[in-house]
Amino acid sequence: MDRTSPLGAFLKARRARLSPDDVGLPRYGDRRRVPGLRREEVALLAGVSAGYYTRLEQGQQANASPEVLDALARALHLSPAERDHLHDLSPTTGHRPATSGGDEKVSADLRTLLTTMAAHVPALVVGRRNDVLAWNRTGHALLAAHLDFAAPDDPGTRPNLSRLVFLDAPTRALYRDWPAKARAVVGNLRILTARNPGDTRLAALIAELTARSAEFRSMWDAHTVAPCGRDVHTLAHPAAGELTVTQQTFDVPKEPHQSLVTFTAEPGSPSAAALETLEFRGRTAAAPVAWAPTP
Repeated sequence: MDRTSPLGAFLKARRARLSPDDVGLPRYGDRRRVPGLRREEVALLAGVSAGYYTRLEQGQQANASPEVLDALARALHLSPAERDHLHDLSPTTGHRPATSGGDEKVSADLRTLLTTMAAHVPALVVGRRNDVLAWNRTGHALLAAHLDFAAPDDPGTRPNLSRLVFLDAPTRALYRDWPAKARAVVGNLRILTARNPGDTRLAALIAELTARSAEFRSMWDAHTVAPCGRDVHTLAHPAAGELTVTQQTFDVPKEPHQSLVTFTAEPGSPSAAALETLEFRGRTAAAPVAWAPTP
């Protein structure tokens, strides 16, 4: 019986996207029963036996060495991020946190930094499940003014960025290119689940999104890997109008599961002026505001 593991599912998805032409192999006719490469072709390229690779993909082989994983990464033309993800998925080389962990907290120093940045830079801190652990006033005004500013303070009411993108209508309307944003969210979730396989809350989030969003299911099944770094988004903000921001994500020192996310605009641009407007709104807002998408 095929008991495909997360590692096997990723390998299968990656070989399906390649053709023999992509890797310099002959086709031996045009009729192929499977999309992409055959298992034996991947095995040939990686220098392992076809039986070994088949067992690995079907979840019957769990002891792939780092050297074998690197060979498979080369055979499948994986990007550096995809190669790292392959190692994360391996039971022998990947991350293995013991439990799902308790509620995440933001340090006092990081909260001070958020407050200091608020005059110029919308920012927030996210945790290992993409929960918003804290945000400054401008970050709140930019991304989710329809929510309570204090919501991140209570683990029971914390907004989750992944859930907002797929299940919250105002957040969906905020992004002009919502599909690109959604794919980036799913790609990052793939990395988070591989690095935190024992996190039951993260698994529950994936199950919820899979059940409630057909778009999420389709993107999740593609096994795309996309680490957070730098992205440019055009936003249709109901209060500030259309603006273009650069989103950057930074790891928080001494807090390996937390990230600082910032949003900036080109100095002197209309988008920068719009952020200044939001900064003022953030300072004066006392409660969630009505949210209507910009046409």
